Amino acid sequence: MLKVLIPTLMLIPTTWVIPAKWLWPTALFHSLAVALVSLTWLASLTEAGWTSLNQFIATDPLSTPLLVLTCWLLPLMILASQNHTNSEPVNRQRMYISLLTSLQIFLILAFGATEVIMFYVMFEATLIPTLILITRWGNQTERLNAGTYFLFYTLAGSLPLLVALLLLHNTTGTLSLLVLQYSSPIPLTTYADKLWWAACLLAFLVKMPLYGAHLWLPKAHVEAPVAGSMVLAAVLLKLGGYGMMRMMIMLEPLTKQMSYPFIIFALWGIVMTGSICLRQTDLKSLIAYSSVSHMGLVVGGILIQTPWGFTGALILMIAHGLTSSALFCLANTNYERTHSRTMVLARGLQIALPLMTTWWFIASLANLALPPLPNLMGELMIIISLFNWSWWTLLLTGAGTLITASYSLYMFLMTQRGPLPAHMTALAPSHSREHLLIALHLLPLLLLILKPELIWGWTF
Repeated sequence: MLKVLIPTLMLIPTTWVIPAKWLWPTALFHSLAVALVSLTWLASLTEAGWTSLNQFIATDPLSTPLLVLTCWLLPLMILASQNHTNSEPVNRQRMYISLLTSLQIFLILAFGATEVIMFYVMFEATLIPTLILITRWGNQTERLNAGTYFLFYTLAGSLPLLVALLLLHNTTGTLSLLVLQYSSPIPLTTYADKLWWAACLLAFLVKMPLYGAHLWLPKAHVEAPVAGSMVLAAVLLKLGGYGMMRMMIMLEPLTKQMSYPFIIFALWGIVMTGSICLRQTDLKSLIAYSSVSHMGLVVGGILIQTPWGFTGALILMIAHGLTSSALFCLANTNYERTHSRTMVLARGLQIALPLMTTWWFIASLANLALPPLPNLMGELMIIISLFNWSWWTLLLTGAGTLITASYSLYMFLMTQRGPLPAHMTALAPSHSREHLLIALHLLPLLLLILKPELIWGWTF
């Protein structure tokens, strides 16, 4: 565990002492080395579950894929941000890289934590770098508003969680994840217990976000710089799913009755946010709403508490992390050339940037869950387990998949096909840096088809 954490920590002083001309290459190669080392976690999945165990942090089959995704994303964020931070003073560039690195440190400690309070503290700590990224490096004047939404939604959700955790510690005498799963189940019978159940999950449902508590997400995505959008879509939403999976073990007897409204909200959200995507004019907003729709499926898969639901949720979280991050990078390459996110103004790009169109095509197909991509594995597992739970869910999940296919194709056709507008004839060509960036998103996605057991968690 420390072989990844210590080099990540050392990236911050490195960023501040390196000469300006070597800043970006050094940060990129350093973070890429850390990402490659983190791949060794995938090899040591033992039967016992926990590996790399020390006093505070450990990995198990549930957290390993998310940890590797976190480490994999830092070099990609650095690669994506290079162009638009170029014009800034060097100290600001150093600060930017330091914030991204601190975000990775907090996330590694959050996913690796064996103590629930440590997880909670790191879960909250990720707010600060993300907030600074959105409010300082965002593109428009609305960014302060978006940062406020992001902060207060998350804080309002997570305060009840802190109280719930302190109560849990009072009752069981421990908050260690290693011990909690073996502690005797708490007989949750009273009205206060039901409030405790809701408090435990509320923070994670807001973070996911569940439809109804999702309004901060499109705002935050639209205003954030490309690295902010990438880390928000790819890793920060997954904190919610991971936290829910960890807490579910302790909420056992009540979940059967209490989870109905949340499952209904999640499934209704798939259809609603998908429909919202169909009439979006703003490209980043469309990708943000599609994230809410996919996370709705994940919430449903986790709340019905079957092994297949959990597996599907984890696979979909990883696949969605890579796909939506790639889509945000592609949206950013368009934005850097046209300085507009309105889809009507930037269309017909296939004529101007044909290789970019190939990346758009693969990313759009991954978003609509084309077989045999992991996106489809995850969605199918969740849909099957939901259908097994109640066959009425098929109406909502079926409509959701149809709408997802529709808006993914709409997004692709709108940006890539049709005549090239007159104001876009003198576009800058695409760079190797951008192709490398998208390739490093989509290649892991394609390679996971060959070995899906790396990301299917606890099940087998």
